[in-house]
Amino acid sequence: MNLRDLRYLVAVAEHRHFGRAAESCQVSQPTLSSQIKKLEGFLGVQLVERSSKQVMLTAVGEAVASRARQILAAVDDLVEVARSASDPLAGDFRLGLIPTVAPYLLPALIPVLRETFPRLRPVLQEEQTSVLLERLRHGEIDAAILAVPVDGIDAFQRLHLYDEPFLLAVPRGHRLDRVDSVSLECLRDEQVLLLEDGHCLRDQALDICRMVGAREEREFRAASLETLRQMVAAGGGVTLLPALAGGDPDTAGGLGNLVLHRFSPSPPMRHIAMVLRKGSAREPTVRDIAETICRMPLVERLVGDPDSLG
Repeated sequence: MNLRDLRYLVAVAEHRHFGRAAESCQVSQPTLSSQIKKLEGFLGVQLVERSSKQVMLTAVGEAVASRARQILAAVDDLVEVARSASDPLAGDFRLGLIPTVAPYLLPALIPVLRETFPRLRPVLQEEQTSVLLERLRHGEIDAAILAVPVDGIDAFQRLHLYDEPFLLAVPRGHRLDRVDSVSLECLRDEQVLLLEDGHCLRDQALDICRMVGAREEREFRAASLETLRQMVAAGGGVTLLPALAGGDPDTAGGLGNLVLHRFSPSPPMRHIAMVLRKGSAREPTVRDIAETICRMPLVERLVGDPDSLG
């Protein structure tokens, strides 16, 4: 048994298809299938149920695959320890971001990373929180930028990046269009447009709505913040936008048919953090990148001075 065979098994467990698993491992399907059979022979148990319609893991196959992920993550971490000792700010850095952060932070972040860490190559993934935490747990990414707290976060180390206030987005002509300031109480009895299930921002916005007596518009759920913006601009309702997604609050006079307002006196916030595995070999690199994000003019201008890391 070798590490390559464990990677093949994990690939089959993830793809549930020999062809796609082989493609992800960059080997031929017969090669992958043959090595899985050899692994079964070595262990003396059947790991995979094969049929013409689907590929399934046996109960023991699932258990072995789960432990194989842990072994491979530990081995990959060992390799990173050696690489980091020679040059921690060089090579691939696999970073995951949630969809309500990635499009708004990355355009400003990538040029800064290229200038500050020229030997580092960011490898970026945009996924919802639950997917990123699984990939982080299995060693498939080095760190993730998330809105916290979320379920399962206690198993990881987190570095605070910034507190991001929410803005109220209303269509031009709405009763709150031309008011000087808005409070959370202004949302009472409003129909609020929200993201679809799976986005942590949906849960945060729902909490705010319940707190002030607003209601979700149940006839529509958006897949992205950009869709929410367009729906509000078209007069479909109001919504809550994170500051980076809404744009500079100082220009809240309007974006076409979309009008943005700060909440006063105490705006609701979401907390953005960089999350990594406890004891990760990439911790020095993650900390350097986190500190760089905290100092970015975009972050300081829109969300205020970030707290210190911890």
